[in-house]
Formats: sequence, structure tokens, C-alpha cells
Amino acid sequence: MDCCHADAPAATAPVITHPLAPLSPAEILKAVAVIRGEARLAGLYFETIELKEPDKASLRAGASVPREARANLFHPERIGVVRVVVDLDAGALTSAVELPDARPMIQLEQFMAIEDIVKASPDFIAACAKRGITDMAMVCVDPWSAGNFSVPGEEGRHLCHTFAWLRLRENENFYAHPIEGVNAVVDLKTSAVIRVDDYGVVPVPMTEHNYETEFRDSFRTGLKPINVVQPEGVSFTLNGSRLVWDKWSLVVGFNAREGLTLHDISYGGRPIVHRASLVEMVVPYGSPDNGHFRKNVFDIGEYGIGKLANSLKLGCDCLGAIEYLDAHLNTMTGEVMTIEKAICIHEEDSGLLWKHWDFRTNRAEVRRARKLVVSCICTVGNYEYALYWYLHIDGTIEFEMKATGIINTAACIPGQPPKYGREVAPGVVGHIHQHIFCARLDMAVDGDANSIVECNTYADEEGPDNPYGNGFYEAETVLRTELEACRRANPASHRYWKIINPDKTNHAGTPVAYKLDAPNCVTPFVRPNSPSGQRAGFVQNHVWVTAYDPEERYPAGEYMNHSTGAGGIVDFVAQDRPVENTDIVLWHVFGLHHPVRVEDFPVQPCVMTGFKLMPAGFFNGNPCLDLPPEVNAASCCANAAG
Repeated sequence: MDCCHADAPAATAPVITHPLAPLSPAEILKAVAVIRGEARLAGLYFETIELKEPDKASLRAGASVPREARANLFHPERIGVVRVVVDLDAGALTSAVELPDARPMIQLEQFMAIEDIVKASPDFIAACAKRGITDMAMVCVDPWSAGNFSVPGEEGRHLCHTFAWLRLRENENFYAHPIEGVNAVVDLKTSAVIRVDDYGVVPVPMTEHNYETEFRDSFRTGLKPINVVQPEGVSFTLNGSRLVWDKWSLVVGFNAREGLTLHDISYGGRPIVHRASLVEMVVPYGSPDNGHFRKNVFDIGEYGIGKLANSLKLGCDCLGAIEYLDAHLNTMTGEVMTIEKAICIHEEDSGLLWKHWDFRTNRAEVRRARKLVVSCICTVGNYEYALYWYLHIDGTIEFEMKATGIINTAACIPGQPPKYGREVAPGVVGHIHQHIFCARLDMAVDGDANSIVECNTYADEEGPDNPYGNGFYEAETVLRTELEACRRANPASHRYWKIINPDKTNHAGTPVAYKLDAPNCVTPFVRPNSPSGQRAGFVQNHVWVTAYDPEERYPAGEYMNHSTGAGGIVDFVAQDRPVENTDIVLWHVFGLHHPVRVEDFPVQPCVMTGFKLMPAGFFNGNPCLDLPPEVNAASCCANAAG
């Protein structure tokens, strides 16, 4: 990754300053050259090329580690993936494994090609004509993953299932005009439409609902600017991918599948998390009508959100004194694809940190909080996903997902919305759906040997030991194996979990720990044994814990397109390995339950979800007592009353 200030010229070639830094453009090209030098791999496309992260033991020992790349390759005309490893120092291929039934992610470069294939299909043209649509130039087709529904004729293929809309004029919001009941199915290997499903004509809603600036004649007034200024500069430093702020230190990574990744996170020199990232999200829609039953996309595993990251704009996406990082990925054909300003780094005031007023002495002490923000925004078709990692000054790590963009729309007879959706404008329906995310947190609380503890609060029974009926207490249970650690939230007992280091204690004599604050657990409504439910087994628990294995990376499996559900976290935990006082990975499942609102259209205001990792006995008391008292001299009285 390259870094650049908002007002700086283009960055020079990045210097690899940490063994966990992502691949540079030169390293990507070197990996491509090595792979192309192998005759058996000739003619293959590149799905992903990413850093093969060095093993923990070598990192902990401070030993020199090789720079390696792992890549997924695929044939343009048949299914299967070849997984390879390249030793970049030696310039040699060290591993090549063929997976004949795997399918790669649908590539960004294929999006518009899929649209062109569909719009050239005689059956699709005929279906549009039945709906009064004859100008195919105004038809927009979105590529959706096909899932695995045992539909006759789809066996052994790599397919894309599509939905279509009509654009009335240039730049107009086509999602206001769904072409309901027509779904073309495209074979990505033959570049042909194998079938057009036509479920019957529903009139295309033709009223415009626009959000772009050019379609507005007026804007609200009265809002004055809010400027974020740091006259003495920022408090963080960036050396390549190594980011240091206050007592925090971490390495910022990025890849085509997960997007933003954080590594080697420590506070005050004490390790907390070895690696943190969002490793999967599934978006199940609740409608079994027409072709909508297939809307169950795995946006990370089937598309890769990293390659869909936005190039961010100063003063709009990011406000204040901003440091940017470019992201370097690969194209299908092996060139370097650079997303400029893909990652935003900045500081934010975070409100009140702590305060107390002593009413006896009339003395008060107050400190303000601040946080470091590392973020990126990715667009997957109609939806924007804004990923924010916050490092709080008190030692808390927070992840927040802001979902915005445009809801996926269907059409109905005006005033007659289906059971499974809400009419957001006359004839335009948004179906009920969920966004279910999974974070993979390779924990290292004061070292790699950790355990997970479940905490529940209970009320004492009424009786002699609880004569006033007010007794309640917290009970802690160590979860000792992977199957014991498959857990769900329980609001009735205010259940939470913490990761402890049983060999390290605080001044109270209890193990140092970090608590998972998980307020956004969702109940999945897709049946577990359904085709979509089987592929998303990870959603059935809110917490999973596995013994560390560097190859167990994704909770629904490594290769998600047309997957069956095998090879994910359900299989990982079936081994029932010990997870007590050992190297463990915490997987947290959380999300958004989204019965669509009328206000979500034509563009959705951000809705938020996320979680925190909070120190829970990690420190000997409040770690922010050493913050100096200060009064912000730039603050002033508003005098709004005149």
C-alpha cells in the first residue's frame, strides 16, 4: 500500500517495513511472472493474489521470514481453481493444488460483461418486449451469485443469476424501475445465457425517484460548516503499513476478499489481537416469490469486497486531517489494479471519557475521549458497506459497519405489496432481509495462550439467603472445547464473553482479559436445512471459538460460489479441539435485521451495527488517568439566542 496526505503528490513505491505488510505492486507482478513461467498454469486467470502471512512462531522470535504470495487461479472455460504459493524471495512456485469442483469469486471485470451477455439474449429481449421495453441500452442488469439450489441443468457449471431494471434517462436512478419477474441465468464459462425465467408480467413502475445532485432544483439552507482542524498536526505516525497512535500500534493490511485487515494490535507494548478482519457476510432475503428465493449472497466470499473498495474523497467520505493509503490488487489478467485512497486514517473527538464532581469540595475533573479511525467503503452492486475500525484511547477496539446505498427493489401492483416486503414508493417494493456478518479475531491477550469465559447474570431465589429479593450475581464458566464454545446470545442473563490469559493476572489477582461487547446479535430466519441455510451454517451461533489454524480462514468455506456448506466453521468445530489456555480464534457473528422503511428509498441513510473488544481486567484500573487536563481553546459560545 502507498500512503499519501490529502495535499501530497502521488506516493512513491512502497517500502516493505513489516513482514505482515500487504504485497507491493512489484511483488504482485513478480508473483504473476513466476506463475506464468509454469507451463501447466498457462492461460489461467487470476482471482486473488495476496500475502501468505508468515507463521506466528517466526514473527514472535523476530526471525527473518520469507515473503510469500498465495494466489487462486481459474480457467476461463471450465470450473475449478488452482491454489498456488510463490516464494517471492526465491522467485519460485512452492505449491500448486488443483481443486476441480471449486469456483472463484465473481470478478469486478465480469460485471459489465454479464450485463452485455444478458441484454444480447433473444429470450431476455423477448421478455422485456412483453413489458413494453424495446431499447436494451436503457436496461441495467445486476450480477447475483447463483447459490446452490439443485435446479436441473445447473449442475457442474459456474453460474450468475441476474435481476434487471430500466433506466429512463442518463444518470437517473434505475432502481426505481424494477423489471419484475425476469431473471436470466448466465454461464460464466461459456459466456451464454442458459435460461431466462419469466414469472409473469408486473408493470414496471415509471415514476422517477432520484438522489443525485443534478436532479435537485433546491437544497435546504441554514446549516453552517463544521470544520475539523488539528493546527498542530495529527498524533499518529505511519511507517509503511505500521501505524502508531498514542499507546496503540498495529499493521494495516488489505486484500481483494476481506478488504481492510488489522494485524499485530497492541496497547502499551502488550499484544491484544494478532489479526482482525471481517471474513464473511451473507444477505438472506425473505421472499420466496419468483426468482427472489435465490437472493442469499455472500458478498465477501462470492465477490470479494476489497476489489470493490471506493477511492475516497477528502471532505466528503473523510472529514478532518486525513492520511490515505492506496490499495494494490490484481486484475483477472495479472496486471496491478490500484485503488487510490482506498483506506482513510484519522483522529476523532469521541466525547466525554470520564468525569467526577465532588459536591463536598466543588472540585471537578474531566477528560475528553478520542479515537483513531481506520476505514474503507466498498460498493457491492446496490449497497455500500462502510467498514470502520476504531481504536479508543482507553484500550477499547471497536468495529462499526455502516450500511447505506440503495435497497434492492422489486415491483408490485401499486397498493398491493407482497407479504415479504414493504412498498417504499408506488409499485416499488423492498423485501425484508438481513445482513449477517462474521468477524474473525485471532486473539493474543498478553500472549497467544488464551481461554474463553462465558459470563451470565442470575437472580437469587427468594429465601433466607435473599430476604429482600434484591440478590443477583454474575457467574463465569470457562468453555474448554470447540463444541462447548458454540454459543448464542441470551439477553435474559445479559450474557457476554471474555478472552482471558490464565497465566497473567492484574493487581486484583484475576486473569487479564478482553470482553466481547456484542449488542447486535441477530436471529437468522432462513431455515438451517434449506439450501441457503446449509451454506451459511455460521449464522446459527453468535460466538464460535476454534483452535488456531492458519488455513481455517472463512466461516462458510474457502470457495463460496455454488458451495454446499462444507469446509466452514461447522466442520472446524466438529474436531472439538481444546480451546483452554491455548492459541485460539474468536469468531463473532452479528448483523442487521432489515424490514425496509419507506425512508430507505431512494437512497438509504446509514444504519449501523458492530461490536467492541473492551478491556476487562487487562489494566490495573482506569488506563487514562495519565491524560493531562486540558481546555479546548477553539471552543466558543454559540450565541444562538442572539
